Amino acid sequence: MSSKLFVCDHPLIQEKLATLRDRATAPEEFRRAMAEVSSLLGAEALRGLPTKRTSVRTPLGHSPAMVTTQPVVFVAVLRAGLGMLPGLQHLLPSAHVGHIGLYRNEETLNPVRYYVRLPRNIRDCFVVLCDPMLATGGSVLESLHILKTDRAKKIVLLSVIAAKAGVARVQREHPDVPIYLAGVDAGLNREGFIVPGLGDAGDRLFAT
Repeated sequence: MSSKLFVCDHPLIQEKLATLRDRATAPEEFRRAMAEVSSLLGAEALRGLPTKRTSVRTPLGHSPAMVTTQPVVFVAVLRAGLGMLPGLQHLLPSAHVGHIGLYRNEETLNPVRYYVRLPRNIRDCFVVLCDPMLATGGSVLESLHILKTDRAKKIVLLSVIAAKAGVARVQREHPDVPIYLAGVDAGLNREGFIVPGLGDAGDRLFAT
């Protein structure tokens, strides 16, 4: 396993992944599970956030403490990435939020960009790219290109589930970007969906 790939085996993460995979899970329960697993995965992905030592005054005296020193940006790949934001914003309410809008050309499976809105200071931020499905890798690669063009320096990729081919492609083209996942599946079908996967995350989130 690559030192930049982290597949989180925490029991709560795996239980919520099971809920997301289950075809019987209703949209409202799917949204809740997506938010919860994103929060748990987000805590792992933010382990590398820079900190500094300080002190705080407790009711009984002074205590050494640690605080973060770098602003965080959660960048959601539309539209499925929106389902990850509630859990991540609950984890870190002060974080900035960016959006990258892509859709997949159904014939070529390549991503087509239609919207980008990112914080102006993104080069100074710890960037968490949020896309629950890493399938062919096309959308993630396009998003990483956009972020790096805007001079983002520290980027981690946060997905819920991935195909081996998508992971390999991201690692090959962006070896500097750590990848945090709940699970990795072996293959893709002809339409480019992860198998067995969890279906179309966007459709299941928004009941479309």
